[in-house]
Amino acid sequence: MRLNGVHIEDTFAEAFPMLGTRLVITADTPAWVQAAVVSMTGFATSVIACGCEAAMERALPPGETPDSRPGAAVLLFAMSKAELAKQVARRVGQCVMTCPGTACYAGLRDGPTIPLGNALRYFGDGWQIAKRVGIRRYWRIPVMDGEFLCEAATGTVDGVGGGNFIILAADRRSGLAAAQAAVLAIREVPGAILPFPGGVVRSGSKIGGKYKGMIASTNTAFCPTLRAAVPASLVPEGVESILELVIDGVSEAAVAATMRAGIAAVADLGAAGGVVSVTAGNYGGKLGRYQFRLHEVMA
Repeated sequence: MRLNGVHIEDTFAEAFPMLGTRLVITADTPAWVQAAVVSMTGFATSVIACGCEAAMERALPPGETPDSRPGAAVLLFAMSKAELAKQVARRVGQCVMTCPGTACYAGLRDGPTIPLGNALRYFGDGWQIAKRVGIRRYWRIPVMDGEFLCEAATGTVDGVGGGNFIILAADRRSGLAAAQAAVLAIREVPGAILPFPGGVVRSGSKIGGKYKGMIASTNTAFCPTLRAAVPASLVPEGVESILELVIDGVSEAAVAATMRAGIAAVADLGAAGGVVSVTAGNYGGKLGRYQFRLHEVMA
């Protein structure tokens, strides 16, 4: 398949089940919302080493938040309910409750719940107050600028982690331009996030490595500097830069939609923009439950 001169490989991205949740964070100004979100989602790129994968799903105007203030929806994903609950409690407690003027609400109503304010209320040292509004329960925790309002619990969803596609480009400038175009397009699609810095991964990984104890190591097959040294290199002549986008979503449909939007944005730049081809990372279908076939995604 070719789109605007860009070769779309006949392959698939292999993805995995993950448990996810959505949180809504609000504050007095968009700047303070952003401060809380950046802190909360920091060091949340990969469950390989970070415990969870998280990023802002989208900014929310005051008309879409529970308290009519500026806000943001954040998605977090982990490999188990226990790990997700631990990461949510730690990140909200250390990064949202500490941020001036913030409040935190459940972004999902359905599915099994994990503690939110229920896990943080003890910080109130006995002065915390429970509040029920309809079917929703909150905790009011005294802090030095007033109160931190936090919903008691949040719902979870059976999500999909590790959807991906890989951009092969003629040079670094072209590859980065293509990746950034894909990021902008993907961020317009609800229900999914790009957990890596700026949405882009340059250090793609493979399972295991040469050294004992390594869970993952550099994906040598896609390293341009190793093209002549690695027998199984997948870097063709004329390609000097390769970047990957990794996607986590609340459903298969959300991941497929974001992949479609991202690849279409890359193809819009075309061969004239230095894009050579688009492929995807997989393990031969042996590890992940989900397979996103690029030709089907782009059909």
